[in-house]
Amino acid sequence: MKKNDPAVFHKLYGIKKSRIAYHGRDFLDYLLMIALSALVVGLSYGFGHVMSIVGIALCALMLATFIVRHGVEFRAPVILRRPQDVLYMFIYKLQNLKLVWFIALGLLLLENFLIAVTPNLPHHVDLMRTIALWLFYTHFISVTIFRTAILIDHLAKKELVREVLMQTPWKGIVNAKTNITLEILHAYVTGLLAHIVLIAPWYLVITYASFSVIFLPVALLINVIVYVKWLKAINSWFYRDHWLGHNSELEFIYLHGMHHDAIPSALIAVGENGFLEGFTRHTIGSPVPFNNPCVSFLIYTYEVTNDVRTHQYIPGVFPRLSRQYIEIAHHSTHHFGKLEPYSFALNVDQPDVSESLKKSMRRLPYALASSIKLDEELTGYQWDNPTRRQTLILYDKYQK
Repeated sequence: MKKNDPAVFHKLYGIKKSRIAYHGRDFLDYLLMIALSALVVGLSYGFGHVMSIVGIALCALMLATFIVRHGVEFRAPVILRRPQDVLYMFIYKLQNLKLVWFIALGLLLLENFLIAVTPNLPHHVDLMRTIALWLFYTHFISVTIFRTAILIDHLAKKELVREVLMQTPWKGIVNAKTNITLEILHAYVTGLLAHIVLIAPWYLVITYASFSVIFLPVALLINVIVYVKWLKAINSWFYRDHWLGHNSELEFIYLHGMHHDAIPSALIAVGENGFLEGFTRHTIGSPVPFNNPCVSFLIYTYEVTNDVRTHQYIPGVFPRLSRQYIEIAHHSTHHFGKLEPYSFALNVDQPDVSESLKKSMRRLPYALASSIKLDEELTGYQWDNPTRRQTLILYDKYQK
């Protein structure tokens, strides 16, 4: 098999239908997606749990904002017109699994087996679960505080938000009559709900798996090694999964679409994903929830806060993303209405980038630090394009 073969990365069993936005005719599908999201939250945390109460309330808000922003049109849902696409979706996820996912899951099962066959050893399973839950809530609360601080600054500078977006492809949605406060709050709710759903698999692992104090040093070391391996594989995994999220209509509507339905702001971000997409990616994709909770806490906190910061494509608003980073990161182009790039879209090898930033980015595996090369190879993506140039102009204008 040829390396980076488009026939592999762009394989579809169903019908290709590229999507970048929701429409009013998606209402019934969106309603079913929100109902499934609420069900996943309730089953994961327990329907009486505070995370479920908040999550289900946010689901109701998302449905209301869809009606206000897109209206309501009725057509047969795609999930009923093409139910086979649900099967295809799971086949795609399984085919895209990397070896590190199996290793991480196997190590978790091995630790639980060893705990079960050595009940007389002082594993202190209950203590480990208590620590894990504290870490879980510390992660969620701290990121939510960060996201809320971002919300406050967006609301305080809402006319700046409007002014910037009206100079981008978002001008078709955001104009002088748009309720920009609603758009900002919609972005905040999108990110908050996506966060609750994304960490649900981690909560399930904490709740149902066991962790031992005795095995802790070895587990931590192995988890770090596995994560380093994952960083080398993550870009090709993400490209394939992300491509499907835009070219399979069912995957766009039910998994990825809400990530593009909100304004391109730090408020929306959690892990490059929508609601149910976060749950599927972190059960059938990412090995992170299977780690020892101490490692999962560090990784999730870093990855989510980093994703939040690097999705701030509205210059002049907190958290400010440096123009230097915009020089090397091409994901903003994707959020300004283009399908490509599908990868993490980093290109550290550019002449105008400072050596200190290059040195920092080169600590990442080459496949990740130069991830845009996968798009260039598979789609012919041109990093110097009009959308990107306009983004840089906005940063020059508003981010002093």
